[in-house]
Amino acid sequence: MIRVYADTSVFGGVFDDEFKDETIAFFDLVKQRKFQLVISSVVSREIQPAPEKVKDFFKEMITYAELVEITSSALQLRQGYIDAGVVTNKSMLDALHVALASVSGCSMIVSWNFKHIVHFQKIPLYRAINAVKGYAQIDIYSPLEVINYEG
Repeated sequence: MIRVYADTSVFGGVFDDEFKDETIAFFDLVKQRKFQLVISSVVSREIQPAPEKVKDFFKEMITYAELVEITSSALQLRQGYIDAGVVTNKSMLDALHVALASVSGCSMIVSWNFKHIVHFQKIPLYRAINAVKGYAQIDIYSPLEVINYEG
């Protein structure tokens, strides 16, 4: 099963008019066990100030998810992204999401964050740092790009 890390934006996408249909389709694939959902303690913390409906949906989806914790390896990889200029310190949590996905052996990360994660200039840089640091290439997509999964 493909291990897919979902950042916080994906959970909020369920209730966003622009992203709702694709996000629900993604989580339906998770429920059908087409993907192994991976989330982190960072997602859990970022969900806390969200509206109740987002928190309730997150709690429902936790039953399908593997929770990964922040490790020193993930923090070092995050710093590698920052040192290389992929993102700045202001976006260190975005870099941490990518690092956690990479360190935990996910094949891909899904996000609606088009500024700091799902961005055509940043994706090759994340991959290059992963290669330099000894981690596998990670695919980075929006949920829209993975919902037509046939497997």
